[in-house]
Amino acid sequence: MAEALTASLLPSRQRDEPFVLLFAGRFFLRGSTAYTLRLAEFLPEHGFRISVVCPKAETVDAEHRKLLQIHEYPYLQAMFWSPVVLEMLARSLRKDPPDLIHIQSRNAIPQGLWLARRLRVPVIQTVHDYMQPRERLRTDPQLTQRIIAVSESVKADLLGRSGVDNQLITVVHSGVSCDLSHQDAEVLTPGRVPVVGTAGPLEAVKGFPFFLGAAARVLSMGRQVEFVIAGAGPEEENLRRLARELGIAEHVTFVPNLLDFSDALEAMDIFCLPSLQQGIGTIMLEAMALGRPVIATKVGGVYRVIRDNETGLLVPPSDSARLAERIIELLDDPERARTIGAAAREEVLQEFRVDQMVSQTAAVYRDVLRQTSATPAKTETQVISS
Repeated sequence: MAEALTASLLPSRQRDEPFVLLFAGRFFLRGSTAYTLRLAEFLPEHGFRISVVCPKAETVDAEHRKLLQIHEYPYLQAMFWSPVVLEMLARSLRKDPPDLIHIQSRNAIPQGLWLARRLRVPVIQTVHDYMQPRERLRTDPQLTQRIIAVSESVKADLLGRSGVDNQLITVVHSGVSCDLSHQDAEVLTPGRVPVVGTAGPLEAVKGFPFFLGAAARVLSMGRQVEFVIAGAGPEEENLRRLARELGIAEHVTFVPNLLDFSDALEAMDIFCLPSLQQGIGTIMLEAMALGRPVIATKVGGVYRVIRDNETGLLVPPSDSARLAERIIELLDDPERARTIGAAAREEVLQEFRVDQMVSQTAAVYRDVLRQTSATPAKTETQVISS
């Protein structure tokens, strides 16, 4: 902890560039972490000095952490130690405070707002998904200058349930990198066993039990198929138990120890997104960028990405039977699967590139900095109830 607290937070950039602090929660292998890493990597190309602060970033290798100016403060969100760590962080930043703090996710908002009030700098908050039934969105009436929603669906949820002013919310879709070397994706290649997979944090809202239910139905038809679940999380043991109970454990591979999903996604012929709720689906976008055909549930921001039978296939949430049927559709028609995968890739290239996301985010930064350059910040906090 001492080493982290004494580490310099100042990137080696020109001093006249606006300094933006990306304030994040603990890094996990999920879309919101990829979002932060892509901003940290590419925002300097738009004239910003960037540093990242988070409690832990063990999913990012040490060399990459150093390159992207990621600084770990292990007790940043700990109940008893957080005030002490935040005070030390604030002191370390006083000599060269950020011009803007961008809070990366809802679970980092309380600490991010505290630091912004102490340093008296404007704030941008990103919301990746839907608020829970009794959750409250915390903002500051003076400091919170903009809320970035990753999809129109997330914006609609905020407007409908939180009372946030429409003018405060800007939609910036999550973006992913597109490697042109994957233009001719190997999908359902003859002579090998097809692989159907899914990926993401293993949480109840992601609907993985329904993926396993679909896998059991496909296998019960005598199909030779292997299934993959990539990711880690609190539901992992429950999912492993369910695979055993369904009698399909020998056909389901769990891949929990990953630094990123790229290798797992490349191993799949078909990608499934069985989520019960979904802001937009960054991992799904990554699969599409690889030319993989996607089968996704009709929830949230998925509608913005998937056009049924064109850029992917849609199924109702919580419906293992229908998911199994659509898997069979693609297994029985490899050429159609490849056509859908190619259309999905083109959709990502046109609408969800990482350079578009970063450019639009940089434009939000410049707008906020321009508006707040002559406005003194106050420190009163507002809590908006859902």
